[in-house]
Amino acid sequence: MAAEHTGIKHSSIEVNGVALHIAEQGEGPLVVLLHGFPESWYSWRHQFGPLAAAGYRVVAPDQRGYARSEQPADADAYSLLHLTGDVIALIHALGEEQAVVVGHDWGAPVAWTTAMLRPDVVRAVAGLSVPPVLPGGMAPPSVTRQQYGDRYYQNYFQQPGVADAELGRDLPSTFRRMLFNGSGDNPANTRPRPWIVPEGASLLGGGPDPELPAWLTPEDIDAFADDYARHGDRAFTGPLNWYRNIERNNELLAAFRGRGIDVPALYVVGDRDMVTSLHGIDRVIDSLDAIAPKLHRSVTLPGCGHWTQQERPEEVNAALLDFLGHLPKAE
Repeated sequence: MAAEHTGIKHSSIEVNGVALHIAEQGEGPLVVLLHGFPESWYSWRHQFGPLAAAGYRVVAPDQRGYARSEQPADADAYSLLHLTGDVIALIHALGEEQAVVVGHDWGAPVAWTTAMLRPDVVRAVAGLSVPPVLPGGMAPPSVTRQQYGDRYYQNYFQQPGVADAELGRDLPSTFRRMLFNGSGDNPANTRPRPWIVPEGASLLGGGPDPELPAWLTPEDIDAFADDYARHGDRAFTGPLNWYRNIERNNELLAAFRGRGIDVPALYVVGDRDMVTSLHGIDRVIDSLDAIAPKLHRSVTLPGCGHWTQQERPEEVNAALLDFLGHLPKAE
């Protein structure tokens, strides 16, 4: 795995009773990178070197339930309060009082929510793909069932064991299909649309595995698959349990309805990202200045799909370095 030989150090750190694997490079102000579904620390492989070279300490955990990190058995242990708690505990366990937090996909709601709840610890926040749908991170199944039906992927994921088995059956094939299907290279994403599983069809579709786009290699697929294989037939159960707490997140965070983001913020999204097609997301993006009054920039990447920092690493790195360079000096 190429990224293993570029100065990235790997270790394990316990936060809130859960052992998290972390990848780390560089020295300086702390930048925490939070991956999404179905990814791991490895999704940030193109960001470590440039950020570290610019004078930052870069740390990307496998979040709870994912890849090399521990997987709590209780599905209730994956609420946004648990996940934001992990971020705060990780920052402190690393010996820091503050950090810039960057999240992609599911990592973005964790980053936005952590910034909303703890602006004293999160000195700035960046979200890739998913904008700040506050306070619960995303619309609950009670709403999305009315909008899209039971076959909408987030609702499909609510059934214990079903998506777990489908996604875990052939890990390399799962990652090939997931990463291609959501990418800007998939012709179906020229006009993005919500991920609805057709009636009677499998979650990832049939036929042969797609060819890999230029930004993805067989070694990348192996890196994701090998890390997930550590959890055996529960490889996807921890990650899917995040989705099984969406309704609960909105209930638990109801007291924070109306709060925004008080710290400097950055948003980056591809114009072929499925997230942009979801009900109400256009209004959220149009309202970013109100939600995050210290918004630095909102960046749209032409031709980019869902896997923002993997598909467009140079543009994402440039946006992150510009954002970081405009922040006040770390305390």
